[in-house]
Amino acid sequence: MPNDQTARSMLRFPLRGRSAAIMVPLIVAGAAAGQAPRSPTMAGRSPVYAPHGVAATSQPLATEAALGVLEHGGNAIDAAVTAAAVLSVVEPMMTGIGGDLFAIVWSAKEKRLVGLNASGRAGALMTRDELLRRGRTQIVGRSAESITVPGALAGWQALLARYGTITLAKAIQPAIRYADEGFPVTPVISQDWLGAAGVLEHDDGARATFLVADGSTRRTPRAGEWFRNRDYARTLRSIASGGTRVFYDGTLGAKVVSRVHELGGFLTMEDLRKNQPAWVTPISVDFKGYRVWELPPNNQGIATLEMLKMLEPYDLLALGHNSSAYLHLLIEAKKLAYADLARYVGDADHLTVPPNHLLSDQFIGERRSHIDRAHAATRVDPGPALTSSETIYLTVADSAGNMVSFINSLFDEFGSGVVVPGTGFALHDRGAGFTLEAGLPNTVAPGKRPFHTLIPGFVTRPSSQPQADGRGDEPWMSFGLMGGAMQAQGHVQFLLNLLVFGMNVQQSMDAARFRHLEGTRVVLEAPIADSVRAALTALGHEITTMRGQPFGGSQAIIKLPRGYMAGSDPRKDGYAGGY
Repeated sequence: MPNDQTARSMLRFPLRGRSAAIMVPLIVAGAAAGQAPRSPTMAGRSPVYAPHGVAATSQPLATEAALGVLEHGGNAIDAAVTAAAVLSVVEPMMTGIGGDLFAIVWSAKEKRLVGLNASGRAGALMTRDELLRRGRTQIVGRSAESITVPGALAGWQALLARYGTITLAKAIQPAIRYADEGFPVTPVISQDWLGAAGVLEHDDGARATFLVADGSTRRTPRAGEWFRNRDYARTLRSIASGGTRVFYDGTLGAKVVSRVHELGGFLTMEDLRKNQPAWVTPISVDFKGYRVWELPPNNQGIATLEMLKMLEPYDLLALGHNSSAYLHLLIEAKKLAYADLARYVGDADHLTVPPNHLLSDQFIGERRSHIDRAHAATRVDPGPALTSSETIYLTVADSAGNMVSFINSLFDEFGSGVVVPGTGFALHDRGAGFTLEAGLPNTVAPGKRPFHTLIPGFVTRPSSQPQADGRGDEPWMSFGLMGGAMQAQGHVQFLLNLLVFGMNVQQSMDAARFRHLEGTRVVLEAPIADSVRAALTALGHEITTMRGQPFGGSQAIIKLPRGYMAGSDPRKDGYAGGY
């Protein structure tokens, strides 16, 4: 367990009959006068325990909305969609109907896991030849050229139609209310908003929607300042009355296509009409007596599984949590797994190597052989074929045993930066996930799904006769960690904290993280000791700093014999709550 006694004191309090947690900071003594003290931990909260249902999101109003659904008879799927809709209002730089969605659902009735891939495809006009003709060497994010079909709204509807108990119209009512009446902006979200101010300035619709008037200028809203988005309220009301067809085959979609075309993008109405979410079977590996589940390509979940398999033979516990030897192993495994992502992962219909090959003992053994315990790799190639991102994450569980792992994203903050005037929401730039390099599964082409960073996670206790869809397993944990390329490496760090070092769900989130960037560049959170930094430098790692929050924000729910335990990342504004 990490020693975090000096970091925080814990205070628990009831929230309208619910269980929640807040933090009260303590002053940590500095080592030397005039020096800013380094906090020994990211800790600040205790786990939340709840007897009936629980929700964990990155914003308090979304958690409250989800709990309200549960308390009024809705199930976890209903509550998750409701929370996602609220987040599209209160955390608009991260998520919304202009983005994509992935989810893993534990169906208590079916006693199995199901996955939903609600990522949209490239437009019919998005060709490699056209991009090269425009002089592109890579697909430009933050532009209309990078806008692919937004799949999130269709994903919300698909989840509710198959596993929910309420209509989409009912699920989005809390979001409509907050968009119409307004809400106070929370501190972390205010900072994220400020960081995207330059992006918003460059688009007429974005500037009018997401910058507030301040005399003769416009700026982003400050923490505690009231913000409303009546354009988005009108958009959501039109969806409530007309259904998803309003977006995919109606007036709203026509506005989107027209504006994207005007700005040089590649969408057509036929692209929107063709959009269909895909139900998929999650993939898994065994690790320390558990089965860890991710979704198959086109996302990076397979990198989490590959890293875990590479790391399992090592005595990680003996190395010590966040020691230099431990972090070195994780960083090197990450480099190898991400090299394979770049070479082999893309649209599932265009893979040249099946996912089960990348997780085979033969492939993993070959990859593991490239880990040098004494030196940081400066260049990493993908493994042999042989067989010739910004985001919100939330999770909800209900009294019937349903659990949902749910991630919804615009990719960059405010996505492409394009807001069709009068609609109130940003369009994502997920097309930036494509490559222009020829001949790869992820090479840009019309109708292809781009590579995605979005990865919801799940963990089960395996049965004696494991099934491909988890049938017969016991559901144990729904979890996720947002943050673009941080996600797979963040999943691994969180899971090792739980399954190797025995931390509880909140401690596993609070523990300091690394983030490997590229080459030998690595960012470490402040609590990691100077001695560890020096030792990693001696191994060849370039330890650097990065402003902002590059380490992700996580949420998780663990199923207990009775009730649930949940945690929420202190790096975000949200919390876990239950009833």
